[in-house]
Amino acid sequence: MRPVSSGATANTRLVPLRTVVREWTRIGVTGFGGPPAHIAMLRKLVVEQKAWMSAEEFQDANAAVGLLPGPTSTQLAIFCAYRSGGPLGAIVGGLGFVVPAVALMLLLSPVFLAHAPPLWVRGAGAGAGAAVAAVAAQAARGLIVPSWQSVRASHKPHQLRWVLYIAASAVTAATLGPYLVLVLVGCGAFEVLATRPRTPSRTTLVLLPAKTVAVGGYGALAWTAFKIGALAFGGGFVIVPLMQDTAVHVYHWMTNAQFLSAVALGQITPGPVVATVAAVGYAAHGLLGATIASLIAFAPSFSFVLIGGARFNRLRSNASARAFLDGAGPAAIGAILGGAVLLGTAVHFAWQFGVLGAAAVALLVFNRGVVSVLLSAGVIGVVAALAGAPLPR
Repeated sequence: MRPVSSGATANTRLVPLRTVVREWTRIGVTGFGGPPAHIAMLRKLVVEQKAWMSAEEFQDANAAVGLLPGPTSTQLAIFCAYRSGGPLGAIVGGLGFVVPAVALMLLLSPVFLAHAPPLWVRGAGAGAGAAVAAVAAQAARGLIVPSWQSVRASHKPHQLRWVLYIAASAVTAATLGPYLVLVLVGCGAFEVLATRPRTPSRTTLVLLPAKTVAVGGYGALAWTAFKIGALAFGGGFVIVPLMQDTAVHVYHWMTNAQFLSAVALGQITPGPVVATVAAVGYAAHGLLGATIASLIAFAPSFSFVLIGGARFNRLRSNASARAFLDGAGPAAIGAILGGAVLLGTAVHFAWQFGVLGAAAVALLVFNRGVVSVLLSAGVIGVVAALAGAPLPR
């Protein structure tokens, strides 16, 4: 494996910050399609077009950020900016990638999360929201196959544990949302212990309480955002079960229908899906809450790269880190599966079930794009609303 070097670029010459700002903001504005699209766009920029990184370096960087918790494509974007423009490049490039998505969520949240939005907005949210469970199922399917193939190819005797990690996390996400973080961390810690049976373990697992605050104030919002940014192993749709129970059932910041709309908005807007946290923050405490939630959710990604970017090569070769991901990774997939079930239970009306079924066929059978499916579902919702179909409140 070629190590991920600590220099700014392969040529040791920093890319001008204005170039980093322009290119990473362009990806943040045009990056529809979630992490796969972001990774492809980053590779095209830094490897194929500009040669700021070699193909091997990019591949190793992508694998290294996969060992970290939090949004993978966001961390890769920050790291590529770090390799191209140094620490300042990481900051301005990361902001260029993240800020457009957060800003767009802040613009749309007052419309879709209003107490009395226009009829067409309610219809669009109900239609797109009904399809979200199918999107989650597609995301889980996209992860579960390569994960299982990796387990089988490793020739390690932990296939049964892999199944148990997925099952435990799926059940927890669907039924005991507040305890999902404990299961994610616990599965990773258990795998570390299980793969080092003859070595006295010095691993200390700090069990964080499921609910750290008694009321839904800023402390509760900060903890929710922190879970997303620092504990969401696998990124992407893992944020759904980490947010839904807290935002809907515990603190009642938003209804199930509003949460589905927020998740759908996070999927059809460009940039990182984790920007959905801005909508949750807005529902909890307005613009200030959205700003605080966004800052806390994305701060770990910047910290991981700025503090540890020069050591990413050692992270990949660290047996404990890889073992932890071997446990937490399957658990994250299980969380997405459980989240899909939870999202499905938020659908109530017959026409919404029809949309959900059609979306499942389009995504899982015909492999249509997520953005086009959600937009189509939203249009169907608008038509249904204007035709007098019942809408969730």
